[in-house]
Amino acid sequence: MPATLRARLVLLMLLSALSGVGVHAALTQWPLPQVLAWTRTAMRLSWTAPAPGSAWAMALTAAIVLPFCWRAAHAVLAPLARLLRALEGGVLSYRDGDFSLSLAPGGHGELGELVRLHNELGQALREQRQHLVQRELLLDTVVQNTPVALVLTDAGGHVAYANIAARRLLGEGRSLQGVAFAEVLASAPQALRDALSAGEDTLFSVDLDGGEETFHVSQRGFRLQGRPHRLHLLRRMTRELSRQEVASWKRLIRVISHELNNSLAPISSLAHSAAELVRRGDDARAVEVLHSIAERARHLHGFLDGYARFAKLPTPRPQPVQWAGFLAGLRAHCAFRLEGGVPAGEARFDAVQLEQALINLLKNAHESGSAAEAVTLSCAAERTELVLVVDDRGPGMSEAVLEQALLPFYSTKRAGTGLGLALAREIVEAHGGRIALVNRHGGGLRVTLTLPQ
Repeated sequence: MPATLRARLVLLMLLSALSGVGVHAALTQWPLPQVLAWTRTAMRLSWTAPAPGSAWAMALTAAIVLPFCWRAAHAVLAPLARLLRALEGGVLSYRDGDFSLSLAPGGHGELGELVRLHNELGQALREQRQHLVQRELLLDTVVQNTPVALVLTDAGGHVAYANIAARRLLGEGRSLQGVAFAEVLASAPQALRDALSAGEDTLFSVDLDGGEETFHVSQRGFRLQGRPHRLHLLRRMTRELSRQEVASWKRLIRVISHELNNSLAPISSLAHSAAELVRRGDDARAVEVLHSIAERARHLHGFLDGYARFAKLPTPRPQPVQWAGFLAGLRAHCAFRLEGGVPAGEARFDAVQLEQALINLLKNAHESGSAAEAVTLSCAAERTELVLVVDDRGPGMSEAVLEQALLPFYSTKRAGTGLGLALAREIVEAHGGRIALVNRHGGGLRVTLTLPQ
């Protein structure tokens, strides 16, 4: 308790004690006993003073002293009571988010110091609120004007927040707040609905605004104000992919130039050596040199042929395909475990091209470090679509790699050509389908091929 207030209370208690002693002495010692003795002599009254320490004396003392002590205590504690009421009103205002209340100066002493500290607290809270509002305004401006479509949904699946890009992409510019997210997606392209319903980071393409647009979707769950929410981010990747494709072509030119130089320089040197050996008549050694030239030429031919097959992919010729024969032929090239059986009836696609795409995907799955028994293939016919899924339990892909994995000549392997996934993408899209890459829960990658039927 502050020193000044303590002194006031000590003084109040001292005055109360002195008053009680004084009143008790007045009632039992002087002057009341003398006054009563005079009344017995002069007025012949039989009144007598109470004995010291008697219950009657104590009761009279309390009856006289207590009203005085109550008034003195009220006078001493009245400023404290007023301050407490004012502080209570200030705290209630703070609880309601109103930091504009300030108390009138309380003079000197500890009560005045308490008022000053309270007002400083209110000023600090007002400044923090102002800074917070400014930061929220800045953040909202940045989020609203970012080209990434951002949608925040609550635990009930309703849109709690959507920026301008999300409203343009999903709601034709209309406000989406409070609308069920499933209702918003009802009119969206099927590929977008599938990507968002998967609940994972993935890359997909849709026909939008008269052209094909590629999007990268990221989804994260978190708690906001103690309640579960989910954040959906849709970023247009078409321009970025185009830039990456240009960089990939430049990289391809460097790779081919390097390989050509590495092959043509030895061929030129060997040809010169063979000519010299023939001139000398050393035909045996000349034949060996010519064999070396042929081997180097075959290596160069094989290297260029791989890129040529990718560049000259023919138009697919879909035909009815029997599942048993197709899967048996595929198993002869690469091992896998079939999940969920096969669809009933026939499928319709270019068996040669799709087999090549699946071989590439299955080889990638094995090369990822996944256990062989964890490499699986599943086939399902869903309405007018055929869905083929290749799963593995490797390390998966980082978000940066996931965004570029379908680009031609992009590879994270030291000896990789970067054509496996790109060729699978070209084959699927040539069939009018789409390909999606998703990291699996628990580790691994899932590649989904969706073909129209």
